Amino acid sequence: MTNFALKEGSSSECAGSDQRVETGCKKNIAPENDSENEEETYIEPESENDSESIIRISDVLEYLFCSRFIYYMYCLDISQHEEKRFKVIKGREVHETRKLTNRDYVRKKLNCIRKERDVFIASKQHHIKGIVDEVLFLEDGTAAPLEYKFAEYKDKIFKTYKFQLVLQALLIRENYNIEVNRAYICFTRSNSLVKEMKITTSDFKKAEKIIGEILDIVQKGLYPKTTKSSRKCVDCCYRNICV
Repeated sequence: MTNFALKEGSSSECAGSDQRVETGCKKNIAPENDSENEEETYIEPESENDSESIIRISDVLEYLFCSRFIYYMYCLDISQHEEKRFKVIKGREVHETRKLTNRDYVRKKLNCIRKERDVFIASKQHHIKGIVDEVLFLEDGTAAPLEYKFAEYKDKIFKTYKFQLVLQALLIRENYNIEVNRAYICFTRSNSLVKEMKITTSDFKKAEKIIGEILDIVQKGLYPKTTKSSRKCVDCCYRNICV
C-alpha cells in the first residue's frame, strides 16, 4: 500500500507534479484551475483489477451536491469555472490569510498538544486525496482534522461539510496509524466559532461507498440521475445542458 502525508513546505515527487490520472472517461481526474492541482499524483496500479483512479475530496463534495457534476466535469470535460465564484474566491482568501497568522497557535481548549498545517494526504487503498487545513493531535492519543469554512454556523453541519471531514479523518487514520473519532469546523463568518463533530464506523463505511459510486461514474462513463432538489438547479452552471 502506498500512502502520502506531506506537510506544508515538504517536497515530493507526488507534490507539484503535473501528471494526471487516466480514467475511463475522456478527461483525466484532475481538471485545471483547481486549488488541489499542486498536489497531483500518479500511482501505478498493482494489478489489472486495481483501479488507478484517485479522486479528490472536493470531487466528493460536488457529487453530494449533484452526482451529475462528476459526469459533466470528467466524462464530458465541461468545466464549472468554480474559480470565478465569489464564495470560492473568498474561501481561498481566508485560507491564505490563515497561513500567515497564528502559525504556532495550539488550541488547548480542544486538548490539542500539537498540530500540522496544510497537509496533503492520499490513499491508494481508498482512491482519494486532499489537503487538510490542520491535523490536530490530542491529549487522549487520537487525532482530528480541523477545517476552516468561509461560512456562518446555521445550527447544523451540512452533509458536504460532514463527509469532507470524514474523508480527511479516513486519510489521517490510515497514514498516521492513529485513531480518529472526531473532527472540527471553524466557521470564520461566525466569529471563528469552532464546532465538534463525532465520527463513527458507520460514517467511514458511508464515505467509502460514496467513493465507489464516484469511481463508477468516472471509469464507466455512467450518466447518473439528477438531484431530487430542484432548488439546486436554479443557479447550476450545467442547467442549460442537463436533461
